[in-house]
This record gives sequence, C-alpha cells and structure tokens, in this order.
Amino acid sequence: MAFNIAIDGPVGAGKSSVAEEVARRLGILHLDTGAMYRALGLTALRRGVDPALEEEVLGLCRSLHITVSHEADGQHTFVDGEDVTGLIRTPEVSMAASTVSRYDGVRKEMVRLQQRMAAETDMLVDGRDICTTVLPEATVKIFLTASAEKRAWRRFLEMREKGLPDSYEQVLEELKKRDDQDMNRKVEPLRRAEDAVLLDSSDLSFEEVVERVQAIAEEKRHG
Repeated sequence: MAFNIAIDGPVGAGKSSVAEEVARRLGILHLDTGAMYRALGLTALRRGVDPALEEEVLGLCRSLHITVSHEADGQHTFVDGEDVTGLIRTPEVSMAASTVSRYDGVRKEMVRLQQRMAAETDMLVDGRDICTTVLPEATVKIFLTASAEKRAWRRFLEMREKGLPDSYEQVLEELKKRDDQDMNRKVEPLRRAEDAVLLDSSDLSFEEVVERVQAIAEEKRHG
C-alpha cells in the first residue's frame, strides 16, 4: 500500500508550497490537486465557457486531457499538452476554479484521476477534499489553515512579486468570497476531517510549518 499524506485547507493557507517542500524532504511525490481545477477554470475562461453553467463545464472537462508532471522546479500542469502552470494563479482563475469545483460530475472526473495517481506511488496530495473524499484512508491527514487576514497578506505579497496590481483589500475580499464558496458548496464542501491534525499557521514561519508537517509524517511513517 502506498504511503499517502493528505493535506486540506482554505485558499492561501500555503498548502502547495508547504506540501512541495515536505514531499522533497521525505523523498516522495507531491500532487497539487487545486492546480487541476485551476487548469479547468482557466480553460473555461479562455474558451468563453461560463463557469456558472454546470453542463457546459462538465462537457469541457470530459473533453480535456489534464495531466501533471514533476519537474525540478515543482509540479507542472498541462491541458491537452500545453503547460499552463504560469497562468493559473490569478484571482480570476481562482474564482473560476472554485466555481467549477462545485460540480459533482467535475469532481468525480478529477477524483478518479487523483486516486489512480496516489494508488501507484508514495505521494503527498493537497487540496480541499483530500482527507474527506480523495484519500480518506491516507496514512497522514492534516488540515492546514490560518486567519483570513494572514492568508490574504501572504497572497498579496505573492501577487505583488509577480507584478499583479490588486490591493491587499481586494485580495482579502476575494479570499473571503472564495472561502464562503468553498465551504458552502453542495458537493464535498471544505471541512476538516475528524481524524485530521489541525495546524494553524497564522503565527508560524514557512520553515516552522514545514517542520511540523514533516514531523507528523515521519512519526506515522516510522512509528
């Protein structure tokens, strides 16, 4: 049986960057499932498909070939062979991803692909419903969160480095909308699994979060 680590949490909690570093230290692969939904959201926007139209989005999802690969600089996400990694972190794509991820048919398509990947190898998987739906039998389950203000500030700094113009207030507003949408969607809403370790990173540095997640994983792996 593969050794799987599942990390859930709200947008901006640092799941992907923490997961990437922990996976590197443990010598296992990292799968950022959120990037897969972002790729679908991006493609919908680019092709003029309204993310609010469930049947059209599901038809688009079924027509796409979404894949990931692990390169020296981390996970790269592809749509029909095109590397869209550098295009999927804008606020517009984030909201589109949150919208398309509400649909049962879309989630079933994505979960099927994610479970197949995780069954084949030791892997750290992060997203919104990994502990609860994708990998409910994962060896390690962690719910990583932080205050909305801290998450928004981190996201704002990240966007400013990329030259994106949104203000902190705009980022915070969008983040709160995303939280509300993720936690109140009808299909697999964001929630902490009962057996997931709660880790609040509001007052922790990136290194401290990585060390805590690594310690939890190592204890399960060798204990």
